[in-house]
Amino acid sequence: MIIQKEYKFYAAHRNETLKDKCSNLHGHRYGVRCFFEVERDGEISTLFGEFDSRMEPWIKEYYDHGMLINVNDPLYESLQEHCRRTGEQLKMKLFNGPTSVENLAWMLFTEVTDMGFRLAQLEIRETDTSVISYTREDWIRDNRLFASLRSPGAATP
Repeated sequence: MIIQKEYKFYAAHRNETLKDKCSNLHGHRYGVRCFFEVERDGEISTLFGEFDSRMEPWIKEYYDHGMLINVNDPLYESLQEHCRRTGEQLKMKLFNGPTSVENLAWMLFTEVTDMGFRLAQLEIRETDTSVISYTREDWIRDNRLFASLRSPGAATP
């Protein structure tokens, strides 16, 4: 059985690997729809609040009103220097590759799975008209791809 839950967060990012408007620092109100697989073990399989009580604080702590940034982006080094110089603590969610919505989907799928949830799919709405659907099969395929690309010094999401 699938239980769908939706979550939202605001975050800044840029994709420095592109040579278009997305290489500029900008933000989105991301919508994340999780498709949780659950099994019935009685009259009630799962209370919706059980998802929210773990997911909402986690999203707020690690993603909401933060910056998604590639550790290989020259801006990251500048932001680290700013924090050292000023003592300011910026919330940064670190990526080992571009902060594309595809890489965000992989990261979220991995982290939600690591929390003990079983996902069939998740959808990420980056804009009003742009949504990515990311399935367990996509996640498995990406994990294989990233494992094959890993070598000393190789950066993967």
